[in-house]
Amino acid sequence: MKLAVEFAREDFHDPDFSATLMAWQKQHGRHTLPWQNTRDAYLIWLSEIMLQQTQVSAVIGYYQRFLQRFPDLASLAAAPVEEVMAQWSGLGYYTRARNLHKCAQRVVAEYGGVFPSDPLLLADLPGIGRSTAAAIAAFSSGRRAAIMDGNVKRVLARVYGVDTYPGERKTEEMLWHRAEALLPEQGIESYTQGLMDMGATLCTRSKPDCARCPMQPRCVAYNTGRTAQLPVRKPKKASPEKHAIMLLMIANGAVLLEQRPPSGIWGGLLSLPELAGHVAAPEEDGHDANAVEDSELLRAVEPFGTMESYERLNTVIHVFTHYKLHIAPYRITLAQRRMMAAQSAYVWLPLAQLGEAALPAPIKKLLLELAGSP
Repeated sequence: MKLAVEFAREDFHDPDFSATLMAWQKQHGRHTLPWQNTRDAYLIWLSEIMLQQTQVSAVIGYYQRFLQRFPDLASLAAAPVEEVMAQWSGLGYYTRARNLHKCAQRVVAEYGGVFPSDPLLLADLPGIGRSTAAAIAAFSSGRRAAIMDGNVKRVLARVYGVDTYPGERKTEEMLWHRAEALLPEQGIESYTQGLMDMGATLCTRSKPDCARCPMQPRCVAYNTGRTAQLPVRKPKKASPEKHAIMLLMIANGAVLLEQRPPSGIWGGLLSLPELAGHVAAPEEDGHDANAVEDSELLRAVEPFGTMESYERLNTVIHVFTHYKLHIAPYRITLAQRRMMAAQSAYVWLPLAQLGEAALPAPIKKLLLELAGSP
């Protein structure tokens, strides 16, 4: 309660901010992105989910291909989740794809296939948080609601000189309070797009283009020489390192893949079978975390066929949000393949079909390089 009282004492109302931003957006903002110039909530929702933690340049191609396969909400809701994951493969943060599918099914079941316009109802759907709900509502129905993604936090922190880490609860609450107070009475679409555009094209994390920024005269960070220091960065923590030994079994021009559990890292995607999963290596001098005894490999391979030969390939490093993974692939050639009637989580996929498979990006890259090698 004390926090709310503190915020109430501060006057965050600043109509000049929204007026300046909308004038700049009209002349210099982005107006031709594939998901703009429409009120279709499906198109807007899809773009907003894809743009979470992903840059526009990386999203455009996926967005267009996704719509070719799922042109409307009904086709997405009716599709098997495996097809959705396959279309998403390579875009990363795969929980978004699973939630996308669940959300489509709920909108069809609960709202007759029409997205609600109320941001509170939107925020209750899978994968749609408070900020994404506000963006969807603003662009699809002109509802007045505040967004708050990383770009917006950066713009507000610099313009208003917020000198505490935006990710801490008190600072984030203050930023939400300010963002709501700054909303214009009219032109919410232009204002919302302007915030996104300014953060993405001018007020960038590094090397902001202050010379072209309309907020320069009023920007606290610029006028105090602190654009490099604001917003305050998250206190650094050492990134844990984990290891995974993956079995790349090949027989008759096909590779053995295992479907991962629906939740967790790479949830629901096909990947290579692993020994012991993603584990931290013991801290011992000279210890090779990715070494495997011949007998251990034989035991792991035996259910799937008779091992003819194996070789350890170069380690692949993949960085997740919370840890760095060292992947040690062992390429195993089978002399004979066994039937797998009782092992429904596994599938033999022809190497020629790898490009269309729902695989994690580092695994797909590894396999495609393998398929292209002699």
